[in-house]
Amino acid sequence: MKLCIDTADTAQIRHIYQYFPVDGVSTNPSILAKTGRNPYEVLKEIRSIIGEDGELFVQATARTAQDMEREARRIVGELGEFTLIKIPCVPEGFKAMKMLHREGIRFIGTAIYTAMQGWLAAKCGAEYVAPYVNRIDNMGFDGVQVAKDIHDAIMGSGFDSGLLAASFKNSQQVLELAKYGVKAVTAAPDIIEGLVKNAAIDAAIDGFTKDFEGLCGRGMTMADL
Repeated sequence: MKLCIDTADTAQIRHIYQYFPVDGVSTNPSILAKTGRNPYEVLKEIRSIIGEDGELFVQATARTAQDMEREARRIVGELGEFTLIKIPCVPEGFKAMKMLHREGIRFIGTAIYTAMQGWLAAKCGAEYVAPYVNRIDNMGFDGVQVAKDIHDAIMGSGFDSGLLAASFKNSQQVLELAKYGVKAVTAAPDIIEGLVKNAAIDAAIDGFTKDFEGLCGRGMTMADL
């Protein structure tokens, strides 16, 4: 399963990339707006951090298929072939997806709240589909189960697509989908760091260090003996 960061904060991206085995960065218009900077300026900085072959997800903001296609061409032209265009799973979006598929432009279906949205995007040729797990929970449904249903529908239909599940509130949701074998997840930096944030882990490491230093001296490690 691929793990992507859901943020446009370049400082956070640099931090997460330094410590965790992540595969790319996912953005959306709201995330970009939080930076207060020119979107292309931010996205080009992100591209410089993740490298030319890191997957970068950028959303089209137009409301018609023709304008989404025009946006997609500009975005890929500015940010490279490993940039995937996020297209909303609505009728105009499906029309745009078919156009992009014919042109060989990589894209992802986004703003997914139902299993049929995900299935239709996959049928249109989406490389990924992105259900909003926690937002679905907040609507009174089971976001993890909806994501699993989409995964099953895609696999059952034999589509060359997979999930990029998004919108998580805790690491348990990520774990559930990892165990299920989904293609990818994208999570906020705090969720990624929360995957290994545990007082018991810290206590165990502190105990090992204390015992070793008691034997060999304060500040000593195996490299110093």
